[in-house]
Amino acid sequence: MLTLLHRYSRNFLTFSTIQTVNRSYYTTQMGKRVAVVLAGCGVYDGSEIHEASAVLVHLSRGGASVNMFAPNIDQMHVVNHLKGEPSEEKRNVLVESARLARGDIQDLSKLSVKDHDAVIFPGGFGAAKNLCTWAVQGKDCSVNDEVKATLQAFHGEGKPIGLCCISPVLAAKVFPGCEVTVGIEKDDKYPDTTDTAAAINQLGCKHVSKSVSESHVDEKNKLVTTSAFMCKAPIHEIFDGIGAMVQDVLKLA
Repeated sequence: MLTLLHRYSRNFLTFSTIQTVNRSYYTTQMGKRVAVVLAGCGVYDGSEIHEASAVLVHLSRGGASVNMFAPNIDQMHVVNHLKGEPSEEKRNVLVESARLARGDIQDLSKLSVKDHDAVIFPGGFGAAKNLCTWAVQGKDCSVNDEVKATLQAFHGEGKPIGLCCISPVLAAKVFPGCEVTVGIEKDDKYPDTTDTAAAINQLGCKHVSKSVSESHVDEKNKLVTTSAFMCKAPIHEIFDGIGAMVQDVLKLA
């Protein structure tokens, strides 16, 4: 009996030590307050769901507290995701984003840079259709006023900005001369990267080719980008690349 008690006591101490280490790690990270800006719900007309979820999982794992926001505007259009075709209905970006946020989301106009240490924009066509008009106008697009103000506010305070998939074009449009990645150019695994990178370069920015598992850090502008679903890759590779982006954002925050 004494031997058994001694063994359980040793195991309990080991478990207690692990708990202490975990609490210590997360306590140091809990000060990081991150805003996540969504663009709807669904890859073809809103935020890419897997990317948004990956961002939230990695932020949770990093011990950050998260607030979610979206602009209170109509979507550019609504796409039937089963058929891949536009439909006649109208939807609101904030209302649709609430699906991803489990209802816990605020109007982007209420985002205060003073209350956050960083901001992250997941990708999906909504970033190029609702947060800006890149999907139809390319490098000549306009960026939603509230989105632009949010980017400029965080940049002005020297706070990091994370962007993945197509959303780095927001930074390319707002911050001339910045560096971003949307994948590897002239690679069949990244079918849309070459043309997007060319447009980014034409805006006076620098596109840096990075694999799906990597992030690129523009130290000067505190921009962290990763290609995510700009690459035809298994979902775990997308997840890992977003993890690299989130980790770099938290390091800079």
